[in-house]
Amino acid sequence: MSRRIAVVGAGMAGARFAQQYRALGGDGEVVLYGAEPRGPYNRVLLAEVLAGRYDPEAIALDCGAGTRVRRGCEVTALDLTERRLRLSGGGTAPYDDLVLATGANPVLPPLSGLHGPHGLKAGVHALRTLADCARLAEDAARATRAVVIGGGVLGIGAARALAALGLPVEIVHQAPHLVERHLDEQAGQVLRGFLADLGVETYPGNRARALHGPDRVTGVRLASGYLLEADLVVLACGVRPRTGLARTAGIAVGSGVVVDDLLAASAPGVHAIGDCAEHRGTVHGLAGPAWDQADLLAARLAGTAPDARYTGSRPLARLSAGPLEYAAFGEVGEDVPGTDVLRLVDPTRGSYKKLVLRGDRLVGGILLGDLAAVGGLARAYERDDPLPENPLDLLTTT
Repeated sequence: MSRRIAVVGAGMAGARFAQQYRALGGDGEVVLYGAEPRGPYNRVLLAEVLAGRYDPEAIALDCGAGTRVRRGCEVTALDLTERRLRLSGGGTAPYDDLVLATGANPVLPPLSGLHGPHGLKAGVHALRTLADCARLAEDAARATRAVVIGGGVLGIGAARALAALGLPVEIVHQAPHLVERHLDEQAGQVLRGFLADLGVETYPGNRARALHGPDRVTGVRLASGYLLEADLVVLACGVRPRTGLARTAGIAVGSGVVVDDLLAASAPGVHAIGDCAEHRGTVHGLAGPAWDQADLLAARLAGTAPDARYTGSRPLARLSAGPLEYAAFGEVGEDVPGTDVLRLVDPTRGSYKKLVLRGDRLVGGILLGDLAAVGGLARAYERDDPLPENPLDLLTTT
């Protein structure tokens, strides 16, 4: 009987696995099961679709010749003993190897007035799918003022997109500065200036407490008591791994589906990759590590690298949203023991560059406003290469 590989989740990780498995000559049947009506697409570019820079069809992903994608077909349960999937609509499907690539769900903040009678209050949106994007774009065309709750990567991208559509936009962010997971305080301030130039006001160090409006949102009340008027609100408060399917089936789950260095879960024949996977206590939540995991698992199951082990990723966080560009990686704090910091700031061009060094190795960096050097820096970081005698040469490479 031909080998059957089932991939639960038709997102970026699942599509990458299937494409690589086919490219490596993997045989048998590969089926992706996706709850969305569309095939796999690049979720990182949703804000660019919202801004009108890309059509939805332009961000579609290749799954490899011969891969079957079952759209609008949600997997509702796993039978690990019989190795069968239970599907929405009542059907079942067998598998020999199972890849969980279920991704993550948006985190909804604990706000008073968040919900209406049929879910989120009218005018309030999460942004995780193309369907979310379409609803938000339709609503934005009628809106007069927007508030984005969350100043991370998604929040910045959404705010810039809404500003490009002509809306006045404000960002409320609980942390002391924007994108605190990837940027230091000084870079966060430079980014705040970039946004101000685009007409986006930011309120770091503030927490949204409640949404006003009986039916449709009319404003966002901050913990300080200040009211931001808005008839459109975007929730960009992070994501949480989708683990319910695995947990219900009895598979070990921590923050994500727990996997070992083979990317194997606790049940025979089951693997997990991408935003839903937890490896050595870490859930990366970035596209780069998801593709690293997908590539390695594809090579293992295709038989081209059966003994390959995943020991972690050195991810690069990147945002390219029109004039807003940054890249960040590794240790970027100010007080990292045993490190030296090189920094170049050009206020006239609005660029900020920072390298964190430990001896002759690059252990972290930030580029904001000028990404010309990002390729060389990323290679030096990922390979752990020794740095040139004058590390500033890395920042001035064009």
